[in-house]
Amino acid sequence: MVLKAKHIVEEIGGQRCTVVEKGVEKKRVDFLKKLLQHNQFEVVVEEVAQTEDSTVQLYNIGVTDLVFNPVIAVYEMSLKTEKGEAVTAPYWNQETTESVKEYWLMAK
Repeated sequence: MVLKAKHIVEEIGGQRCTVVEKGVEKKRVDFLKKLLQHNQFEVVVEEVAQTEDSTVQLYNIGVTDLVFNPVIAVYEMSLKTEKGEAVTAPYWNQETTESVKEYWLMAK
């Protein structure tokens, strides 16, 4: 769930994509997919093979825009929530449901 600075381009679901996150659960995929589609990105999701000891299905999620970088998009505040507010790092990481502009002042 943490933003990673490295920009990775891989094939997801047979299509070249910018990897947004890898090995995440369905709830996280649903959140990111809804957010990214709201921001006009074409989202590609692929199931990751489960290990024998894992009971949770994991997914890789990406966008077809090869120059998209989630870190830059979040910190430039170019992504918008459905309410039209800028997406902040805590919102992206699902630490809060509200996008607070002064996120660096938030108490933990």
